[in-house]
Amino acid sequence: MDEREAAQATALALQVAHARAHAPHYAALPDGPLASLPVTRKSELLAQQSANPPFGGVAATPFGQLARVFASPGPIYEPEAATPDYWRYARALHATGLRAGELLHNCFAYHFTPAGSMLESGARALGCPVFPAGTGNTELQAQAAAQLRPRCYSGTPDFLKTILEKGDALGLDLSSLTLGHVTGGAYLPSLRSWYAERGLTVLQSYGTADLGLIAYESEAREGLIIDEGVIVEVVRPGTGDPVPDGEVGEIVVTTFNAHHPLIRFATGDLSAILPGQSSCGRTNRRIRGWMGRADQAAKVRGMFVRPEQVAAVLRAVPSVGKARLVISLDGERDMMVLRAEAPSEAAPALADALHATTKLRGQVECVAPGTLPNDGKVIDDVRPVPG
Repeated sequence: MDEREAAQATALALQVAHARAHAPHYAALPDGPLASLPVTRKSELLAQQSANPPFGGVAATPFGQLARVFASPGPIYEPEAATPDYWRYARALHATGLRAGELLHNCFAYHFTPAGSMLESGARALGCPVFPAGTGNTELQAQAAAQLRPRCYSGTPDFLKTILEKGDALGLDLSSLTLGHVTGGAYLPSLRSWYAERGLTVLQSYGTADLGLIAYESEAREGLIIDEGVIVEVVRPGTGDPVPDGEVGEIVVTTFNAHHPLIRFATGDLSAILPGQSSCGRTNRRIRGWMGRADQAAKVRGMFVRPEQVAAVLRAVPSVGKARLVISLDGERDMMVLRAEAPSEAAPALADALHATTKLRGQVECVAPGTLPNDGKVIDDVRPVPG
């Protein structure tokens, strides 16, 4: 274990101890390595908050000592403590190129959800003033940018292009905008090329309203560097079992946030750990970026089949590596085929386990190790979408 890993392990132990002592939900958390602790899913957090408002027994700071409370769709309530750079976005903005004294034109929402506060608090930690532009009002956004001359934009990937095009149409000089920090949507290669052709450096980050910053892009543009305030695991969807580096799985995050500790919080997003370090010189681990959703439940013959059930099938037959449940149509009848990286003699046991777990009959196809795609899919529903 190197010095950084040792420091991270110590911080994790302190975080778990703090969570046990101050957040009621974690009072009975067992001892053991991180991978042995239970995963918390967003649906569980929503249920906990409904039963024990406002924060489900997870927040460790009294309600009256918080700076803000936000509400994301669900609704799920998120606390913000009165500490500098609470959401840890300063590092991401610095990697984009923002420096002290430069104005940030912040186009994230300031109401209900914490996105606006996330970027503002990060900019303020860098010593940067912020124009709280919020969303919409494209013409006013362009006029304000022409007069205030901000260096950097923050917002969704496509809205900066909308502002710049509106500025062109109005004959405004928006040349001061040379940087952009984007998140909250797909940053498509065509859009990245459009900004580059215009001479802008626009980098992205990945975060959530529950966790704050998770990972961010640097000038190397080689995946996303994991923020040092979190531990990121990539697990097999439907389980809490870590997968090898390079294999696609669900992102599970543990924060070092003493005010709102979240331990092994499942994001529902897919990614993979990249090998090695970034050429920009930053040494923390990297993920490939957002690669889709891990929520792969499908309805088969009137019953839901979930990734957790596929995981239970694999646990019942230890000789299996990876598996994928392919759902298709045989005429007008739903059909399930479990494709498993396993010896052929495991097929009968797998078929029995599949029926026992899902209460549905399905076929089993045993394939060689390394045959299944590395895309994080556990359930592949290939049935045509009803027109």
